[in-house]
Formats: sequence, structure tokens, C-alpha cells
Amino acid sequence: MKLSYKTRRRLSLVLLLVWLPLFVVAAVTVMNWLDRPPLWLEVLIYAGLGVIWALPFRFVFRGIGKPDPDA
Repeated sequence: MKLSYKTRRRLSLVLLLVWLPLFVVAAVTVMNWLDRPPLWLEVLIYAGLGVIWALPFRFVFRGIGKPDPDA
């Protein structure tokens, strides 16, 4: 299913304002449940999670910063 440019812009806004904060809270909560790992490992985990959250939504964010191709 191909989403229109306008729909992808709105969906990207929802993802950034709703999904990302929820993901951050979940990641920090899970990290707090674990015993504190070494600093280098903690940085690697957070960096990995910082990339992983967006992978399923690449199609939504692709081309959002460019002008509307249909206009």
C-alpha cells in the first residue's frame, strides 16, 4: 500500500511525538530493571536502540524533508 505524501507527513509527526517518547521511556525502564552495565556497554545499547526504533518506519520518513512531489 502506497501512502500519499500528506499521509506520510502526518504519520511521521505522530511517530515522532507519540511513538518515540514511549519507546524512550520503555528503553530506560528496561535498562533500569537490569543491573547497571559498564558505561561503554550502556552507550552501545542506547546507540543501538536509537537506530532500531526507526527501522520499521523508514518508508514513512523517506522523502519527508523534500517538497511535495505531487504539487
